[in-house]
Amino acid sequence: MTIPGGFVISSTELDKSASFLTQPVGFSYYASNWVANAPFIFMHLACLSALFVDFSWQVGLLCVGNYFLRMFGITAGYHRYFSHRAYKTSRWFQFVLAWLGCSALQKGPLWWASHHRDHHKYSDTPADPHSPHRTSFWWSHVGWILSEEHTEFNDKNIQDFTKYPEIRFLNKFHYIPGMVLALICYLSMGFSGLVWGFFISTVLVYHCTFFINSLSHLIGRRRFMTDDESKNSLILAILTMGEGWHNNHHHYQSSANQGFYWWEIDLSYSILVVLSWFGIVWDLRKPNEKALNHKVRVPKSKKNKRELVSAG
Repeated sequence: MTIPGGFVISSTELDKSASFLTQPVGFSYYASNWVANAPFIFMHLACLSALFVDFSWQVGLLCVGNYFLRMFGITAGYHRYFSHRAYKTSRWFQFVLAWLGCSALQKGPLWWASHHRDHHKYSDTPADPHSPHRTSFWWSHVGWILSEEHTEFNDKNIQDFTKYPEIRFLNKFHYIPGMVLALICYLSMGFSGLVWGFFISTVLVYHCTFFINSLSHLIGRRRFMTDDESKNSLILAILTMGEGWHNNHHHYQSSANQGFYWWEIDLSYSILVVLSWFGIVWDLRKPNEKALNHKVRVPKSKKNKRELVSAG
């Protein structure tokens, strides 16, 4: 089967997707993978500890700081660097980006980037790992991560990074950076620091990241006529340091900036620009004028006006 963009879905992939779409997914579906999902579930339950610990502005700042630090690891690291090669950096900072991404406990950089490349290759088609249009909001938001069928990843998708032994190590032992961060939070601010600086901030990073997979294909505005249902959202862009300009991103995937204009807040890109001043990153890719004007959607009011003018 050929899909928009000229890609071909194999009969195996199509049959697998069709089977999923016609069968209800209940608790038993995820229960079979309960051992792998236990840490994810525990992280959410651990947040309830906030009801029994003291809150202070110090642990509040720790929560916010760890949220944005790790969100940067996901957005600038896992997403824009490992998934899309939107800029270049040194091998040591590549490791730093992988470490920060791993500390968010969203599995390893190779797993994350490989599945994300599949998402772009098959976006909003039956072979998309997490399309809310082909499955459900729940599946696109978190269900696909909890399922057994996405436990592994296609290493052929990510051969440009599997050649680095340190990245393979972090991908295999992706929980180590998170455990180190949890220990630092506990040793620096006690149990309150662990709860707010680690458990709660981790769950916040989880779901704000997952909103891009789910909500960014359901709500917002579309500037470009892409072959999927990606949309732009200012609110999601603020929460995710720029990832909310999702329609922009699907239009020009390899861009280091996802906010294409000055009013489109993209904190991750702003940080990358500052890092480029010191030579830590370089060759930040941006869409040129031709790309910015290609496949731009015409608002209905303007379109109707043009049709009336041409008819007159």
